[in-house]
Amino acid sequence: MTTPYQQHQAPVPPQGPPPGAPQGPPQMPPQTAPQAAPQQPAPSGPPSQPYAGVGPYTSPIPVRQTHLGNALASEWTKIKSVRSTIWTLSVMVALVAGIGLLVAASTNDSDYEAVPTTLPGFFGTLLGQLCIVTLGVLVITSEYGTGMIRTTFTASPRRSRVLTAKALVFFTLSFITTTLALTLVAFASTGMHSGPGVQEPTDDQLVGATVGAGLYVSLLGLLSLAVGCILRHSAGAITTMLGVVLLPSILPAFLMMSDSLRDLGKKMQEYSSPQALASLFRIDDSLNSGWPQLWGLAGVTAAALIAAYVLLEKRDV
Repeated sequence: MTTPYQQHQAPVPPQGPPPGAPQGPPQMPPQTAPQAAPQQPAPSGPPSQPYAGVGPYTSPIPVRQTHLGNALASEWTKIKSVRSTIWTLSVMVALVAGIGLLVAASTNDSDYEAVPTTLPGFFGTLLGQLCIVTLGVLVITSEYGTGMIRTTFTASPRRSRVLTAKALVFFTLSFITTTLALTLVAFASTGMHSGPGVQEPTDDQLVGATVGAGLYVSLLGLLSLAVGCILRHSAGAITTMLGVVLLPSILPAFLMMSDSLRDLGKKMQEYSSPQALASLFRIDDSLNSGWPQLWGLAGVTAAALIAAYVLLEKRDV
C-alpha cells in the first residue's frame, strides 16, 4: 500500500548548460548595446605641430633680438648693485675731495704766486687713482671668481658685446665721478685764494686739472679692466696694475745712474703716472701740457683692450 508521502516525487533540479559549453558574460539585448564612437583619423604632420591644420605655434611671450643697449642696462645693474663699486668710489671721492680741500684750507695766498689754485686736487688724485685701478679690475675678475661669468655669457653669447658694455659703463662712471670731485676741489680752492698776486688758472689749466685728469684716471682704470680680462684673477691683475703705476716712478732713479740708460730713465719718468698728472695740473712751467702722456696712455689702453677681445673669444670660461 502506498502512502501519500511515498507518492510525492522529489523536485527536479533546474537544468544547467550542457557540460563543456563556454560560459561568458550575459549577452545584452540588442536594443541596449552601446554604439561605438566613430574613429578619428590620426593627426599627421611634424612633431612641432601638435594640431594638424591649426598652424605653427606662436609663443605669447614677446621675443626680440637683443642689442648693445640691453647689455649696457645689464652691466649698469651689476656695477651699481655691488658693494665694491660703492666702497671704491666713495674712498676715491673722499681722497680727492678731502685731501684737496684740506690742502686748500691749510695754504695761504702767497703759496699760489707761481702755481695755479687748482694745485690741491693733484695730491688727492695721486691716491685716488689707485681706487679706480682696483675697481677696474674687480668689474670683470669678480665674475670670474664667483663663476657668474658663465651665466653672463649664457644670457649674452656675444662676448665682445659684454666686454664693450663693461668698458663703456665703467669708463663713463669713473670719468663722471672723478671729474666732479676734481671740479669741486678746483672751484673751492679758487674761491678760497683769490687775493692779489694769486695766479688765477687759465682755461687750459682748468680743463687740464679737471677733464684732463679725469680722463687720465679713467683710462688707467680702463687699462686695469683690460688687464683683468686677460689675467682673469683679481690679485694678479691688481698687483700688475700697481706695478704699472708705481714702477715708472721708482725705476728712473736707478736707470739715470747709468749713462747708457739715462735717456730711458728720463722718458720713463716723463710718462709715469705722477709726472703725467703733474703736467696736467701745470705745477711747473718746465713741464708740458700733459696731453702727450694722455694720448700715450690711450694707445696702451687700446692695445690692451684688443688683446682682451682676442683672448676672450679664444679661451673657454
